[in-house]
Amino acid sequence: MFKILKAEHLAENIILMDVEAKRVAKSCEPGQFIIVRVDEKGERIPLTIADYDREKGSVTIVFQPIGASTHQLAGLKAGDSLMDFVGPLGRPSDLITEDLEVTKKKRILFVAGGVGTAPVYPQVKWLHEHGIAADVIVGAKTKSLVIMEEMMEKVAGNLYITTDDGSYGRSGMVTKAIEDLVAEGKEYDVCIAIGPMIMMKFCCLTTKKLGIPTVVSMNPIMVDGTGMCGACRLTVGDEVKFACVDGPEFDGHKINFDEAMKRQAMYRTEEGRNLLKFQEGDTHHGGCGHCGGDE
Repeated sequence: MFKILKAEHLAENIILMDVEAKRVAKSCEPGQFIIVRVDEKGERIPLTIADYDREKGSVTIVFQPIGASTHQLAGLKAGDSLMDFVGPLGRPSDLITEDLEVTKKKRILFVAGGVGTAPVYPQVKWLHEHGIAADVIVGAKTKSLVIMEEMMEKVAGNLYITTDDGSYGRSGMVTKAIEDLVAEGKEYDVCIAIGPMIMMKFCCLTTKKLGIPTVVSMNPIMVDGTGMCGACRLTVGDEVKFACVDGPEFDGHKINFDEAMKRQAMYRTEEGRNLLKFQEGDTHHGGCGHCGGDE
């Protein structure tokens, strides 16, 4: 059992939890995810790691209650326990694994949309701890949905808040903020965009136009988290990949977002899942050998 050390509301319908998970905290890296199961009857919930404390042995998760399992998770409080807290899973961010001297030379922009702010934070924090200052755009629909602002402010080189309705910070969507920063003279070697699928799609369209290589996290399409359900299959360039075993981060300019979003919608129904399995045959699952899931 994994004890919940803290549970708090960051904003309306957005919850942060610190969970005691010493083995996960010892080895996890920014960009990876874990799988939570509340009890023996609960569904597997893949959640990106939002922070970790190796000394304390804790891992932070941030989530929105959407389905039955996440609502059940949201009902827990400090002192309660989770049955499963499995990880770390997935591949760490490329910024973490590449040569540090190479990373130090890069001008880096992070774009976080909504709950996507949570997985952006540990990457920015890691860079800050290694003397690298990254610019960060945090976007939300309105002021009350902006999360982790104070935490991000402490680790970002420059923090830009933008709201769709103009109620706080800059006015407009994150794509407008990207264009505005470039127009103001900012230059970037890489952009990391994490948030809802539609937000990442339009970020990539914007950065491609501006000539900025872009990485996205495809965590939103994961269901099982082990490569066995086939939910997170996507096309990256001319290759079939699976977010949970090959990612969750990929070259955003190579992803077929329209296909991924259509597939995500189909996967929500039993009829849709059966059709996808029929159409994709042996390549339907992440453990098929085509994506590295068997390695």
